[in-house]
Amino acid sequence: QVHLVESGGGLVQPGGSLRLSCAASGNISDILVMGWFYHAPGKQRDVVALTAKNGNTNYGSSVKGRFTITRDDAKNTVSLQMNNLEPEDTAVYYCHAVIQTTLRPQGADSFWGQGTQVTVSS
Repeated sequence: QVHLVESGGGLVQPGGSLRLSCAASGNISDILVMGWFYHAPGKQRDVVALTAKNGNTNYGSSVKGRFTITRDDAKNTVSLQMNNLEPEDTAVYYCHAVIQTTLRPQGADSFWGQGTQVTVSS
């Protein structure tokens, strides 16, 4: 199967920065989309940033200009540089990928990481 492993969460003061990373491993044929969602208390899970194989990127409206997503296809990794963090960014951040696996190369399946906590507080 496929596993997504996140790293880089933690506690940071408002205005600070954090970098999240996610590595995909397993029976991977091709990664079509890779990125991040967040789930804040009392809210629905929402997109932070996604990047497609063709290079297209999509950012949630609240993070545009502050967060940057990058992808390394050779390593099957995606990173999220988060700058000028705000208390409203506090959430569990989940890595997400849409992957064609070697077991089902004609289709595409959705995979999620376990999540990493980001807390922005003074």
